[in-house]
Amino acid sequence: MNWLKKTLADVAGTQEPDYGPSAIQPVTKQAETKPYTELRSEHLKWHAMESTCVETQTFYFTTDEGVTCMAQVIYSNVMGVRTTCQFNTKIYDHDGPGKHQWCSDPLSNHGFDEPRTGFYADNVSVSLSEDGTTYTIKSAVNDDNICNLTVKRAAPGFMAGENGTSFFGTDPKNPWGSMWHKFWPRATVSGTMQTKKKTYNVNGRAVFIHALQGMKPHHAAARWNFVNFQTPTYSAVMMEFTTPSSYGKTVVNVGCIAKDGEILYAGCSNSVKHLAATTDPVSDWPEPKALLCNWESKDGKSIEAELMIDLPERADRVDVLAHVPAIIKNLIGGVVGTKPIIFQYIAKDKAALKVKEAGNETSETGQLFSEATFIS
Repeated sequence: MNWLKKTLADVAGTQEPDYGPSAIQPVTKQAETKPYTELRSEHLKWHAMESTCVETQTFYFTTDEGVTCMAQVIYSNVMGVRTTCQFNTKIYDHDGPGKHQWCSDPLSNHGFDEPRTGFYADNVSVSLSEDGTTYTIKSAVNDDNICNLTVKRAAPGFMAGENGTSFFGTDPKNPWGSMWHKFWPRATVSGTMQTKKKTYNVNGRAVFIHALQGMKPHHAAARWNFVNFQTPTYSAVMMEFTTPSSYGKTVVNVGCIAKDGEILYAGCSNSVKHLAATTDPVSDWPEPKALLCNWESKDGKSIEAELMIDLPERADRVDVLAHVPAIIKNLIGGVVGTKPIIFQYIAKDKAALKVKEAGNETSETGQLFSEATFIS
């Protein structure tokens, strides 16, 4: 019966059997002996798998003027049958939900440069400099948001453990799926996003994340938490996913505390808790109202950090299936119990990051961008 369920899940995207927690080899295990690995340019190559996958490069921007925005390339493949690429941008309006500048455009004639660290398509390019320190993002694919941006790394990039990867499958030597995230936790951004109404000067802080879900997304994770907190001195980043019950509801959390020029801590000994929540009447998911985030070094360094915040009114509630390529929508839209919703929050100077270095504690206010995603 499990074989039948697995075969059906592979083809139709339905729920997988309950394999249990032994069917995932999380990157948290690697991090027990090697907390993180610094990124080199070759780590940032596009994999562009020919089997089912969703691969993304996402840039989050916190401008000096207090505006939050993002740019993203999505490469998706379903069962090796069809590949689609998408370019997304979003400029958040702090006056409330429903007023954001959102663009999501399918791309034509996509490809990669020779080192495979750069992506291009008609009217879009995202390229990495030869020295591996700078991304240039240019897009004229949508007149509602013309992008000309430069992102420069301000601290080393990292991935958790040896290779940043969690593997899925009952045979560790022959996994059938994978998940990884690679981070630039602290970077600068300069340039513009030009809409029909206004040209935004996008100058400030940036976070870059290159991610791969080498399997059907709703099979890999049932829930996500993402935290990006930027202060004048520190960048605190955390990405957490919880697997469906088929993999034992295993929690995998990767995080980092960085300053200009250095990583103070990176690894998997982090946690994020929803201290309060209310039921969202539209989606029926528990919408978070308060967060407690902790980072703590376990490799002999005396580094601890804490962020506790009462969340403001959400910046947006995103129905994922309304914004993803049709082929992904068709893949997961009919699965019982699957209703992907993202609650997004932005807060400036509403909370302080407390950081302890070698027994000395400092506290700085900053700007938060956070997401809580519920899938199944």
